[in-house]
Amino acid sequence: MVAQRDVSAWRPRVPGVVEVFHAYFTEYAYPMHVHAAWTLLIVDDGAVRYDLGRHEHGTPHDTVSLLPPHVPHNGSPATPHGFRKRVIYLDLTQLDESFIGPAVDGPDLVDPVLRRRVGQLHSALAERGDELEAESRLSLIGERLRGHLRPRLAAAGPPRPDRGVAHSLRELLDERLLQGVALDEAAKLLHAHPTHLVRAFSAAFGIAPHQYLMARRVDRARRLLLDGQQPGEVAAATGFYDQSHLTRHFKKLVGIAPGSYARSQVRAGL
Repeated sequence: MVAQRDVSAWRPRVPGVVEVFHAYFTEYAYPMHVHAAWTLLIVDDGAVRYDLGRHEHGTPHDTVSLLPPHVPHNGSPATPHGFRKRVIYLDLTQLDESFIGPAVDGPDLVDPVLRRRVGQLHSALAERGDELEAESRLSLIGERLRGHLRPRLAAAGPPRPDRGVAHSLRELLDERLLQGVALDEAAKLLHAHPTHLVRAFSAAFGIAPHQYLMARRVDRARRLLLDGQQPGEVAAATGFYDQSHLTRHFKKLVGIAPGSYARSQVRAGL
């Protein structure tokens, strides 16, 4: 069977929504990566299997999956015919970082009402002029998501601050997102051996430091492409060496080239 990929992506004028992403893949598998936003995912056809928090998960019929920011995950088809999915990326105004732990513990929510509301939100986001409807539906979805997560949050107790070297390195990578940082320089700044830095980061977050950095850069590139910037400009604005460097990592993490991704919102009629 010939591998098929069909993608539509756009950035609606709705506060709290970072991006809408619709995709059909038959054989494509996402490598481990992270997002700075929440991933609210429904699968309309087929199924996806993915790893999150060092545990395997899946998307059976009528499931709504909520993948938290900064936590590595991958994804691949769980059926021979691939999968068709719809994703809304939500910023931290919708769910703050206190909900990350509960979402890692149980990202797949079996809730027909929530599933229906997410589908309705996608329909509203697909039409210009329906922003008020989209905002109203998003408000109800946020309330229902918090209702699922709050009991887990209470059971877990208050989060304990962690100022370990892995978190310090993540903060440094976020600060140096565009210019990057050499491992030796990071080791000197954080007073740790380079090898210990890599091992500590990978053990804490399930992803290597360089993978985290590239995933964050690709995330930023997606936003700029949907804002209408050209791939060459985006490469320079997101810390990539050149457009070819951007394209290589973008295709690995998103499944299509930056130019095709930018044109996908035109195909979506938005």
